[in-house]
Amino acid sequence: MMQSKLSRSALCFPALFLVLAWLSMQMAAQDAHKTWRLDYFHTGGPGLEAFSLDRVVVEPLAWPGHPSGNIEPRETGVYRFEIRDTSNHLLLFSRGYSSIFGEWTSTLEAGDFNRTFHESLRFPAPAGPVEVVINKRDPKGIFHQVWRTVVDPKSIFIDRASPPKQAVVEIERNGDPSEKVDILLLGDGYTAKERGKFVKDARRLTETLFRTEPFKSRRKDINVWALCPPSAESGVSRPSTGVYRTTPIGATYDVFGSERYVLTMENRAMREIACWAPYEFVEILVNNETYGGGGIYNLFSTVAAGNDWANYIFVHEFGHHMAGLADEYYTSPVAYQPPSEIVEPWEPNVTATTERGMIKWKDLIGATTPLPTPWPKEEFETFSRGIQERRRQIRAERRPESVMSALFREEQEHEMKLFGAAPFASAIGAFQGANYDAKAFYRPQVDCIMFTRNEVPFCAACNRALSEVMDWVTGKKAR
Repeated sequence: MMQSKLSRSALCFPALFLVLAWLSMQMAAQDAHKTWRLDYFHTGGPGLEAFSLDRVVVEPLAWPGHPSGNIEPRETGVYRFEIRDTSNHLLLFSRGYSSIFGEWTSTLEAGDFNRTFHESLRFPAPAGPVEVVINKRDPKGIFHQVWRTVVDPKSIFIDRASPPKQAVVEIERNGDPSEKVDILLLGDGYTAKERGKFVKDARRLTETLFRTEPFKSRRKDINVWALCPPSAESGVSRPSTGVYRTTPIGATYDVFGSERYVLTMENRAMREIACWAPYEFVEILVNNETYGGGGIYNLFSTVAAGNDWANYIFVHEFGHHMAGLADEYYTSPVAYQPPSEIVEPWEPNVTATTERGMIKWKDLIGATTPLPTPWPKEEFETFSRGIQERRRQIRAERRPESVMSALFREEQEHEMKLFGAAPFASAIGAFQGANYDAKAFYRPQVDCIMFTRNEVPFCAACNRALSEVMDWVTGKKAR
């Protein structure tokens, strides 16, 4: 009898393998065009940086990108991830990105204790086993591998469950997602009764984007989608004023101690909501009137949709997110510590050199434009210091938001007159003061959306960088 049982068991094994093989083939066929996401934990602190796998997820929608755009043409970001075939190490996909962890490491608290952040990498469905490699840019600007794992599409531990479905609003659709730039607007802090307000905010801010070059000229290359899961309470957290909210996406003010900095640390929650719309870029609209926002390259950007300056914030922060544009301002307070060594930034709109042949936008600089390019720097800085002191006082006294808006309008009026009378007001050159530093870095023009709240366009270098991203995402470079 024992021999007979063993024989029957042995006969079952080939059948079981056939069933598993069939199931793997069926799953691979279903996943062939979908978006895959690798979620991981990123931990760091004094002398420590570590990565650990959370899960690999198959999102419910198809990969939105153009096939020609799988490999990024430039090495951008603080981090860069690669998808490589395990059999021959062929590069199949790459993206540069920055992260909340990366920003946190430049704050004072990162030298005192450890913190863990949840992060995600999104890529097209792999046909077979692949290596997922994360590289990090060192202080000299050179990338080095810091983590590696293998993803096998046949694994039964790939999470194929769909999170709760979300209702998508088509703000503007101009074609198939694979041939367009897909922007997703996520609402946070809007109750079910405020859904109409969210859609109105989303449409208003979309029109603001399309009034701004290069988006104005490229409107037909862009789709805009919107999602807004209802919040139990209106608004988002603002800890510096004792306001705390539990919202679906988890957006909050006061990130890293900066009262105007708005981000979400709830990456997993955000991703499970966002996965129901096609997207390359995400902007989170928070239902608040207090000035605030944030933007991280290839992660997301945020805006306080009810603020008087929301239109400006929306476009400025989206510039960070979409093209990795650096802040060109340097007089406003930030949470970051200055770098210990000045090296050429990777961002396309700031430079550490005035050597004409080495500047990123050298082809845009006139032959007779002096470098560095003169501008009324001292007068600007004196006035700006006074504005910043008054700004701190307004927040300390918790005065109405209208008072802050009036201060910004006063600042805008002064700067528009000052820059308008500058000798190189319309020139492209190298203007000292950018990237949070008054002396070490230079910006392309005297004014830009990345420098002030003034009614000016993106500078020529920023405009070009944004256009290049749109060319790459839509596949226009390959046509």
